[in-house]
Amino acid sequence: MLPREEIATAKIPGGDTLTLISHGRDHIIMLGRDELMGTRMQYSEEQLARLTLERLGTPKPRVLIGGYGMGFTYRAALEKLPEGGSVTVAEVVPEILEWAEGPLAHLTAESLKDPRGEIVLADVAALVDDAVDGTTPRYDAILMDVDNGPDGIVRDGNERLYTRTGIARMRDALNIGGLIAIWSAAPDHKFTGRLKDAGLKVDVRTVRARPNNKGPHHTIWFAQRVR
Repeated sequence: MLPREEIATAKIPGGDTLTLISHGRDHIIMLGRDELMGTRMQYSEEQLARLTLERLGTPKPRVLIGGYGMGFTYRAALEKLPEGGSVTVAEVVPEILEWAEGPLAHLTAESLKDPRGEIVLADVAALVDDAVDGTTPRYDAILMDVDNGPDGIVRDGNERLYTRTGIARMRDALNIGGLIAIWSAAPDHKFTGRLKDAGLKVDVRTVRARPNNKGPHHTIWFAQRVR
């Protein structure tokens, strides 16, 4: 059996400790004793971006992603991004970006140098607020991959993202026809109800963690602003 080797650690502001682990050719980011993400199960995070952009059909979409992680969602968004579009990623842990340029550089390809993308050290909620308040333009899509879902909070304070108020803020940060897409490790029927109560058109998809139709099932909510 291949041993696991600890490469680095990082503290989540207001949260637990992240640990970057190597396991043979694979890498894993641990949250405490739990696997938060890994290179063997990235498909559903890639689908978060691909399925969102397929549904948009918007010319030159402006996309916001909450959480960089290992960059799976970000790279997939750049791959599917129509000409003239842009992607902004909000990440609160500086070490995550150091890992992306260091031990995980083989995963980033050229995405960190792509002029269509920008990674900023910021709380995604703050960027949402800027769009709502008119400080920045509204988005065509907001992709959330900052937690394990509405009931799997990684960082203290992220609970607000999944409340009625948080959902309303994301909705108001969108252009008409825009989408909120939220990744979760598990389904949550109450959260589906909150999205619908916000006047959003909701579709819930179940996606496997691996492209060979294996691994755990993950949930993605697609919630469209229709007015």
